[in-house]
Amino acid sequence: MKSCWKKRELTFLTLYALLFYIIIIRRSLQISHDYHHKVSGLRPGWLADQLNDASDAQWRNFRGNLPVLTAVFGIFAFVAYMLRVYCQLKARGMAVVWLLISLIYLTYLHGACIIFILSIASANFLIVKLFARTKYFSSALWVFNLFFLIYNRVHGGYSFSSFGQHWAYLDNFRGTFRWHICFNFVILRMISFGYDYHWAHHGSHFDQKGFDVCISLGTEPFWKHIQRCHICKAGKVCYLHLQERSVPNDKFSFSIYLCYLVYAPLYISGPIISFNAFASQFPDLDMPQNNYSVRDVSWYGLRWLFSLFLMELMTHLLYYNAFAISGLWKQLSPMDVFIIGYGVLNFMWLKFFLIWRYFRLWSLICGIEAPENMPKCINNCYNLESFWKNWHASFNKWLVRYMYIPLGGSQRKLLNVWVIFSFVAIWHDLEWKLLSWAWLTCLFFVPEMILKSLANTFQAESSFGEFIFRELSAVAGAVTITCLMVANLVGYVIGPSGINWFISSFLQKEGLPVLGGMFMTFYVGTKGLKFTDIVGGIADKS
Repeated sequence: MKSCWKKRELTFLTLYALLFYIIIIRRSLQISHDYHHKVSGLRPGWLADQLNDASDAQWRNFRGNLPVLTAVFGIFAFVAYMLRVYCQLKARGMAVVWLLISLIYLTYLHGACIIFILSIASANFLIVKLFARTKYFSSALWVFNLFFLIYNRVHGGYSFSSFGQHWAYLDNFRGTFRWHICFNFVILRMISFGYDYHWAHHGSHFDQKGFDVCISLGTEPFWKHIQRCHICKAGKVCYLHLQERSVPNDKFSFSIYLCYLVYAPLYISGPIISFNAFASQFPDLDMPQNNYSVRDVSWYGLRWLFSLFLMELMTHLLYYNAFAISGLWKQLSPMDVFIIGYGVLNFMWLKFFLIWRYFRLWSLICGIEAPENMPKCINNCYNLESFWKNWHASFNKWLVRYMYIPLGGSQRKLLNVWVIFSFVAIWHDLEWKLLSWAWLTCLFFVPEMILKSLANTFQAESSFGEFIFRELSAVAGAVTITCLMVANLVGYVIGPSGINWFISSFLQKEGLPVLGGMFMTFYVGTKGLKFTDIVGGIADKS
């Protein structure tokens, strides 16, 4: 009886989801068609005389430079492969090759501004070597890197003329890409190198026997990780193992450190890889990484091409981001506002998915495995913790390892999230809307952590108790998704000044039914995702 009811419930949830997406896509097509002459950022497209939404500068630049990037990385990979095979270069030789290739790449990107990058990186290396064995290490490392994180942004990457007029001519050779934007990733790598070197000389901050290895926002025994990790089961070494295992002292050389900071395939946007994980793969640079076969990498690339095709369909048919950039959605009905807001978040997810996977693909081809940044679709996350584990996941791993654990881990969880998300906002840019996003996220995070802690202590001892628990979990998931949607729209679209308008539009007579329907949809979606997780867990155990 219970099994039959669950099948019926799952059928209902599936049909509801299908109906939801049919309504969303149909209405999105309609408003994109009706308002295309009013929104800005549309350009002539290639699909059946449709206009293309090129309103997002980041996606527009990536898409426009895709042929050049592919040709450049193709040449880099080919040159590295030929030198490895015909010159029989081993780890040290390949390290020098990749360092030279990466410096050529940086010179093209930043021109003479590469001097700033190398100067700050050299100073950081010196600070790490001087303070690593002292109690002032963490303070020195963070003060140095936070100073340049903020100072670079405030001054827009400096000008050579500020160091004297005899250097002013170098301002004419600043390259094609602003160096201080990419340098945010370099700062994360400099901190990673510092802490990995510090821990290598003070004993790992994790128990190497595996009784306190951090997984995302918590800890789990390492032997449990080995049991569920298909890579470890196959007798190979997974990324987590590479990250947590200290490397020999000779790997902390200046050449490997510099190569790690500017490694071409991951330089512009990541994924973010720890120094330990990068240096651990250096002995194998005379041969490609072995967790992904040629077939796996080829399939990974084909999936990326299919995702690119989906993005092309979205930007040619659904002008979500153009509505957001134009501010035109303020003239729409609450139902259409919800559709545009939901569409913008999906556009953002697919944009970052494509950018990050593109550079990870080239890193795999060139022999270095980096963590996946978008392992899960945004529509498959029904709580904040799950969302942040799967949105820019490599950054999440970095934050846990180098901020969350040193700050006290789960013992100070409620306090740590405020510090971490404030850093994340500043790291992205010095804007009030990003700080608003960070603090809103923290505000929504606190009740979720409290409820999750209470839920973990609750044990359903009857079918009715299990039913109540599932219903309350679904309601909590609906609230969380709503809050997550609002926080991200404030941070990346409407800004803090638009909060009052956004909320008031849904509290009017016309907006209340939409708000109720939106909440009901998220409630049903959460129940469906929980069913999927249960089925997936059973499949994994079998």
